[in-house]
Amino acid sequence: MKQSKKSPRNTRERREFILAHLAKHGSITVENVSHRFAVSTVTVRADLRLLEEKGKLVRHYGGAMLSKPEAQKFTADDRLSINSQIKKRLGKAAAELIQPGESIILDSGTTTKCIAEQLGDISPLHVMTNSLPVLNELAANEGVTAMVTGGHLHRKSQSFCGAQAEKNLKEFHFDKLFLGVDGFHLEKGISTYNQDEARVNTIMADVAEKVIVITDSSKFRKLSLYKILNLNKIDTIITDGNIPEDYRLGILDRGIELVIVD
Repeated sequence: MKQSKKSPRNTRERREFILAHLAKHGSITVENVSHRFAVSTVTVRADLRLLEEKGKLVRHYGGAMLSKPEAQKFTADDRLSINSQIKKRLGKAAAELIQPGESIILDSGTTTKCIAEQLGDISPLHVMTNSLPVLNELAANEGVTAMVTGGHLHRKSQSFCGAQAEKNLKEFHFDKLFLGVDGFHLEKGISTYNQDEARVNTIMADVAEKVIVITDSSKFRKLSLYKILNLNKIDTIITDGNIPEDYRLGILDRGIELVIVD
């Protein structure tokens, strides 16, 4: 006897498929599940709603993406302790790309703070940041003219964001932007968990001649809720040697400069 599509078994298989697909690809569409299981989009949306209530995913228009709520709970100090030695090496490699006399932006984040720590005798420099920890680091460097975006302070990330920060950034032009990310996906681009920070990051990229993404390899294949940029807007990526091979090849195929730090 043919089993009804509304049976508990089919419902369970459908939801298991959704979670397995998210674990592998990071996102899924309603149409994908609807066609695969020959059920209505209303049924699929009900599945996604239930899984979201359980904290398994985050719904968005037309589908869902993998939920990473634990990442949103980390403070700036928590994140600094994660892969700290790798981040210091990435920061050193990034600082080697900076020339005296340039104007740069250092995004918020623990990896970009490592860049600020490595600026040393590279002077003079004009450095804009939306990060309180980065600003504190820059304040100790007499060769740096430090600027802050303004805006309101997001306490957990210790970053400034909001309409005032966005407005202030649009008044400037910079040589290079060093941008940290929470998610890096070959097809979906780079992303972050905070909507205000995503908007500020997008404007930073608009006002910089060169966009340099600096990230440890743990961020590859991940998708966060708010998109920052497509990969075609990125000039250089600095990461560690644990980058997945398909990502290494995919980045190079797109004509992006790749700097791998051992």
